[in-house]
Amino acid sequence: MTPQFITLEGGEGTGKSTQAKRLAAKLGERGIDAIVTREPGGSAGAEQIRELFVHGEPGRWSALTETLLVFAARVDHVEKTIKPALASGKWVICDRFTDSTYAYQGVARGTDREIIRRVQSAAIGDFKPGLTLVLDLPVSVGLERAKARSGSENRFEQFDAAFHEKLRQAFLDIAKKNGDRCVVIDASGSEEHVAELIWQTAAKRFSL
Repeated sequence: MTPQFITLEGGEGTGKSTQAKRLAAKLGERGIDAIVTREPGGSAGAEQIRELFVHGEPGRWSALTETLLVFAARVDHVEKTIKPALASGKWVICDRFTDSTYAYQGVARGTDREIIRRVQSAAIGDFKPGLTLVLDLPVSVGLERAKARSGSENRFEQFDAAFHEKLRQAFLDIAKKNGDRCVVIDASGSEEHVAELIWQTAAKRFSL
């Protein structure tokens, strides 16, 4: 079976990292070797850039600076982690990818879409996932869940509610415009229920 690249997208607190791990475990039960990775991060160089990206005050970076930082990390991630894993026959499940850049730095923070598209073209060309699962959740619920987590990677959680509402709509718009690749998953249910919805989607897409 051809190895697949699957991404999970969505706003803060939608459960992407948890569901990525659950999906990898489910694939493992079917004898499919899958790795779980994340953005920004996922390779040694990209994780160093992540430290700059997710800590500090909300206004620490301009939207354009964030765009360039995240694509610098993405190049390293794709070259050092994602493509080698796919080439070795492993599936790759990634918590965030390019859609997050269009949502966060584009719609929510105001970077012109054409600028992002040009940087994307130079950085990774037309490389994209075969399936994107967009986890959708009311903003208030997502932020409450996110704030309940421990840790200092909370820079984006500090942006105001209007920012997060823009994010939610941006992801839904991306899913609508890319219906061949994206599936919206209602993330308001229990962890187990959401995992089942994701598995049904992946199993149908890849005939598992």
